[in-house]
Amino acid sequence: MRTRLVIFALLLTCPVLAGDLQTKAKEINRQALIFDAHCDTVMRILEKGVDLGVRSKEGHIDIPRAREGGLNAQVFAMWVEPDFWPHRAAFRTLQYADAMYRTFEKHPDKLGLALTVKDARRLVKNGKLAVFLGIEGGHAIEDSLATLRMFHRLGVRVMTLTWWHNTNWADGSGDKPKHHGLTKFGVEVVREMNRLGVVIDVSHVSDDTFYDVLKATTKPVIASHSCVRAICKHHRNLSDKMLKALAKNGGVIGINYYLGFLDPEVNRQEEALWKKLDPQIEKFKKKYANDRETFIKKRRELLRAYRKKPPKVPIDRLIDHIDHVVKVAGVDHVGLGSDFDGCSITPEGLDDVSDLPIITEKLLERGYSQKDIEKILGGNLLRVFEAALGE
Repeated sequence: MRTRLVIFALLLTCPVLAGDLQTKAKEINRQALIFDAHCDTVMRILEKGVDLGVRSKEGHIDIPRAREGGLNAQVFAMWVEPDFWPHRAAFRTLQYADAMYRTFEKHPDKLGLALTVKDARRLVKNGKLAVFLGIEGGHAIEDSLATLRMFHRLGVRVMTLTWWHNTNWADGSGDKPKHHGLTKFGVEVVREMNRLGVVIDVSHVSDDTFYDVLKATTKPVIASHSCVRAICKHHRNLSDKMLKALAKNGGVIGINYYLGFLDPEVNRQEEALWKKLDPQIEKFKKKYANDRETFIKKRRELLRAYRKKPPKVPIDRLIDHIDHVVKVAGVDHVGLGSDFDGCSITPEGLDDVSDLPIITEKLLERGYSQKDIEKILGGNLLRVFEAALGE
């Protein structure tokens, strides 16, 4: 009888506790400067003509939902698809940059370009979303330091050195080793990024490239949108040894929200799915070689047809990855790297940027202090950007 009374009492108090946590989470989100290290939203702007100022039922990020979730600063990654390699990569990056600049011009009261952390803080203080422009994949510079310098003049402040595949100067994590790390020119790229003030991003690079970067850089680096290999064994994730090396460098890993990097079973399912669909996707690529829009539509329809029931994984799995980084590398070396608008399946309760308070709520549940939560939500990334950008 006593046991039943205790259980009944707990059931009565749980909703109150849950409500208190939700209120506290929203309050922390209002006070913190929330900074996400990676999204692919610019693709939706360029290819679909999405207006960030309008709330959408599609995708993950727009200004109304960002405000609802408390997002203050965001790296908008300009990903150059392999279709544009090797000689149209810079051109494609310029198209993305133009799409972002037109967005700034259309909504000057809602968002703005940040070149420094000081800029970001000013924009946030004025009620705007602070946008850092990033390049995802070193193919974009077309093996030219001059092109890198011009992108910096254009406002680029982050570059992910590779995307999945190798460049001519660095190995990617999803490709067969070609250089076994950085080439001599790759070292020059890293040093020029240090000199210019461009944050080095080691997500997508091979393990050898990762360690070569840490040898060459004089500034802290980020792994903008990766997860933990000890929980989910995927080449895009970082091992414990890499996490410790990243911490020694003073860097930060931004935890990716994609289920294939968070959960080992989903990872297995996703790899099997892509292996099955690759032949059909290649056929679409050849058939619609001159019609990129139709190719993307067909690929998306194919994926949806086979992924009729998206896998369900609780938000706690994402928090497990944060916990692991804190345990191995320390609380100063973990942040957010959603991969929103680039990842197709996310944890339950985290459907888009408006749901960000749930991360704070879960961190509170696990006993994190407000000070440490604010570091995870953005403080750690701000520190790295300040060190790398020089202001």
